[in-house]
Amino acid sequence: MNLEILNMEVVRALYIVSAVLFILTLGGLSNQETSRKGNLYGISAMLIAVIATFLGPQVSSNYGLLIILILLGGSIGLVLSKRVQMTEMPELVAILHSLVGMAAVLVGLVNFINPTQDYIGVEKTIHSIEIYIGIFIGMVTFSGSVIAFGKLSGKLSGNPLMLPAKHYLNLIMVLAIIYFGHGFVSSANIESAYLPLAIMLTISFFFGIHLVASIGGADMPVVVSMLNSYSGWAASATGFMLSNDLLIVVGALVGSSGAILSYIMCRAMNRSFISVIAGGFGTESTTVATANTDQGEVQAIDIDEFKNMITSSKKIAIIPGYGMAVAQAQFVVNEIINILKTKDIEVIFVIHPVAGRMPGHMNVLLAEAQIPYDIVYEMEEVNDDFDNIDLSIVIGANDIVNPSALEDPNSPIAGMPVIECWRGTYTVVMKRGMSTGYAGVENPLFFKDNTRMLFGDAKESLSQVLTLNN
Repeated sequence: MNLEILNMEVVRALYIVSAVLFILTLGGLSNQETSRKGNLYGISAMLIAVIATFLGPQVSSNYGLLIILILLGGSIGLVLSKRVQMTEMPELVAILHSLVGMAAVLVGLVNFINPTQDYIGVEKTIHSIEIYIGIFIGMVTFSGSVIAFGKLSGKLSGNPLMLPAKHYLNLIMVLAIIYFGHGFVSSANIESAYLPLAIMLTISFFFGIHLVASIGGADMPVVVSMLNSYSGWAASATGFMLSNDLLIVVGALVGSSGAILSYIMCRAMNRSFISVIAGGFGTESTTVATANTDQGEVQAIDIDEFKNMITSSKKIAIIPGYGMAVAQAQFVVNEIINILKTKDIEVIFVIHPVAGRMPGHMNVLLAEAQIPYDIVYEMEEVNDDFDNIDLSIVIGANDIVNPSALEDPNSPIAGMPVIECWRGTYTVVMKRGMSTGYAGVENPLFFKDNTRMLFGDAKESLSQVLTLNN
């Protein structure tokens, strides 16, 4: 008996250490310089959590099965980490969120069908609410993440789903879930609780689909962080079901940090947090935005002209976008920076909060190429200084440098803060063609007098710039 008590105390101590390390993980990931250390904290925290699980009373004699599952899951994760390209990271994150959601659903169902202990009275009511909420959040996270994966991978259209009275439809589904929740909690026995639970599962499945499908493609970075928050709350609810303090704490950390990140990104885009969650942003028709009036002709340049513009500049701002990730041009860019340093040309990077397909996408790309952190700036740090920048090089970005966000009140991205590179002396936009960005909005930047277009693959074009060293 004393040994069992000692074992439980060791588990609790490991849970505390793991929770502290997870908190340090979030702190480390908040800054590029400490992000590597933050990842190490997270790895250590998860390892300790797994050890604590082994020592916990719930495992008993199932060590063999647990080891097999850990090896299987770890092998799959290792293969994915090796095979998945950086451009596919957003959809990988989305589909991993779906797994967290499904895990919460399965744990809730098992806890409902085969409870570890019998509850009576108020305890039974509270436990039933925990199960119901956990399964609800888990199912919404699962179905919503699958739709997000489809949009990010291009398997589904990035345009928002426009059903008639869609907000009323969401409200009806929420009210129905609450109604059947009352029936589930007040059920006299398990048999009578099956029907309301099954109906809730079905409604929640379609609710998650509709919630994310109604959000436009330009908002996918917010959607990813929002689903991250949902997965955290699902994990926290699972912790309540299992009376697992670590799951409760870590789930709450992930849920709250994801919600805060979503709010910060919405503020950066000048959007309402509630309207994004409800599918209210990105719902305008893009036919008006893409129905072009004659804006003039673009001024295309070749590599030699581009080189001359670079060598005649004293200060250059590089603005990366999703196109840079697709072209895998970040490594070549780093080589160019080193060359320009020898020519006394100052180079900085300007990052938009929602550049790419997930929060921090561009920062990860630059870190992967070992680009120095001290030359990477946020949008608001540079926007007022573009008058002093001789050349802005836009690599595969579109919506985040679109002047219509500030100049056209009828644009779907109206009011969204953008990188105001057109205020500099010259801007060179590197693109494969004249296609619109993820938001489907025409970009007047391409037609401005001080803008030049360099068409082609960004990596190939930049590779030719390396001859500047000759």
